[in-house]
Parts: sequence; structure tokens; C-alpha cells
Amino acid sequence: MEYVKFGNTGMDVSRICLGAMGFGDVEKWTHKWVLDEENSRPVIKKALDLGINFFDTANIYSMGESEKILGRALNDYANRDDIVLATKVHQIMRPGQPNGGGLSRKAILSEIDHSLERLGTDYVDLYIIHRWDYDTPIEETMEALHDVVKSGKARYIGASAMYAWQFQKAQRVAERNGWTKFVSMQNHYNMIYREEEREMIPFCRDEKIAVTPYSPLASGRLTRDWSETSFRSETDQVQHSKYDGMMDADRGIVERLAEVAVNHGVTRDKIALAWLLQKSQVTAPIVGAQKESHLVSAVGALDVKLEQSEVAYLEELYIPHPPVGLIPDPNN
Repeated sequence: MEYVKFGNTGMDVSRICLGAMGFGDVEKWTHKWVLDEENSRPVIKKALDLGINFFDTANIYSMGESEKILGRALNDYANRDDIVLATKVHQIMRPGQPNGGGLSRKAILSEIDHSLERLGTDYVDLYIIHRWDYDTPIEETMEALHDVVKSGKARYIGASAMYAWQFQKAQRVAERNGWTKFVSMQNHYNMIYREEEREMIPFCRDEKIAVTPYSPLASGRLTRDWSETSFRSETDQVQHSKYDGMMDADRGIVERLAEVAVNHGVTRDKIALAWLLQKSQVTAPIVGAQKESHLVSAVGALDVKLEQSEVAYLEELYIPHPPVGLIPDPNN
């Protein structure tokens, strides 16, 4: 395993992060492909055995069940000081109830306590806002996050999936007031969705902010032939909303990815991850493994080195995509 500093901090993280959205309870979550606790624990244990020390979850994943499963496994298998644990806040945890979600001071200070209880820990290393909240002043959000850090309940704060101007605004608000700034951006970035290269990634590079892409394998679409399906691809409506609209444009990229994988004698996931890992601004992709073998393969991507000519070949067919995963301003 390789380890790097987490953006402009002194914290070390593994180059591969295990994402825990796939651990939970199918009865409590929109995704019907998630693993229950019995089947999740061997994957988490394997991650630790492979040297992965960076784990990512969110309060909304299976309505808290992901945090419980991940927390129990890490408490059983790892030394708390040796791992980097991240969770998120924003999504609605109590549907139909006022203050059931969002980034108000009330929501943040309540949800951090709920997350810590489910995770079975006194603190998280990284507390991430899952999306932008148009209904709460960013000043309120940033001060509340600052107070979470100063209370010792989080070591650092990060953000996920927003427009670059929003991220920049939040950073400047924190800077002006002497509050804690974000140290990471968890954004949607892979070989068939590269819109983040326009503004967000250059901003993160300039500010030395860690970039931890989610969906690095495009929900599995970069791992198999275009005609092949899986239980996830057949049932995951979020995946369809992210990628179906540009299938015709993306097909050629996936075919070239397969060609490069054959040339290297490796599986396609290794090429897709190697492409990300060789981007200087990328700290650690968030890999959502469903099997121990998925993690072994992901870690193997660290040994794959792509020539610049191969990178150019893989990127040549990309065309602009509509923004995906960002919340538009409801007031416009």
C-alpha cells in the first residue's frame, strides 16, 4: 500500500479508500444491492489486511446502518488511532420532520452526535458536507462545522459534490472569520465523467485540497463490456440517472479502456483506477467493493503505470457531459 498526505494536512491516508455505501440494509435503503453486516465484515477486514486505512461512509447510507456496520467492524478489527474515518451530513434523516436534514447549526450539531453513536467512536477524522444547502446561510454552516472541530468531534472537515463557486465561497467565508476550512473535496470523477476538470479540480490543486473521487469505476460500467449487466446495474436507478443519458458518447471510451487493459494484461478496473491515481490532484479514489477480490484488484492498480500516449488515447473521445450529482439552485 502507498500512503500520502491528505491535501494540505499532516494526516496520512492510503491511496485507496473503502467506501461503505454498499454496506447496509436493503429494507432501509433505495439500493437493493447492498451487503448485510455478515457479508460486509469480511470486505472491511480485507481492506485492513491490504493496508487500507481510509474508510468513508455517510449518515444517509441505509439510514445509519452503514455507519453501524462499519463502526462495529473497525472497532473489532482495527486500532482507532491507526485508521482515518469519514462520514457525511446533509441528507434527510427524518423524512417529513422539520430540521430532519440540511446544514443548519441545529442539524449539524445533532447529526454529528448521532453519527458518532452509530460508529461507536468519540470522533471522526473527516466530517463531510454531502451536498450544498441553499436554505441555510453558508456562514451558519461553516461556524457550526468549526465548532464541531473545536469540540474534538472531528479532526478535519470536507465537502462533496457542489459547484466550484460554492466551494470557493465556503472557503473564503471560513478564512475571513478564522474558522476551520475544508481540506478535501469528494466529487464525481471518472473516465466517462470529467466535468470536474473544468473548475473544481484546478481550484483544489491551487489550494492544495485533497481530491477523493466517488464513482471511480462509474458504478461498474468501466469494468465490463457495454452489453453486460449486474444486479446493481439492473436495479440501481441512481446509476441510470448518472450514466444512461450519455451512453452512446461513452461507449467508445469503454471500448478503448478494454483495449488498454488487454495490452497491459490486467482487468479493466485497474486501468480505470490507474488513470485516476496518476492524476496529480487525486489523493484517493473512493472504491465501493462488494467482494474481497474487488479490493485486491483495486490495490493492484497502484502497480499499473500508463504511458502518456495511453492516457491521451483513453481521453481523446470524451465530450462535454451535463452536470450530474449537483443540486441546482431551486430559487432560479
